[in-house]
Amino acid sequence: MSAVCQVTGSGPGFGKQVSHSGMRTSRRWGVNVQSRRYWVPSMGRWVRLTVSAKGIKTIDKQGIDAVVARLAARGERF
Repeated sequence: MSAVCQVTGSGPGFGKQVSHSGMRTSRRWGVNVQSRRYWVPSMGRWVRLTVSAKGIKTIDKQGIDAVVARLAARGERF
């Protein structure tokens, strides 16, 4: 499972970790992505999406039908 949200498109952030001595080493900040199943009434089936916490809130606000229609228009598989 890749760490990219299918709804918002947000991925991991990259940067440097700075120690007390000032040494800089690379690190990455992961996205809170989860694999969720949603029932889509218009399609009559379950859809499994990899969504972040913000993506879940977007689905709650706009509705799963609108989000799935936008994903299908983009050509993404779900």
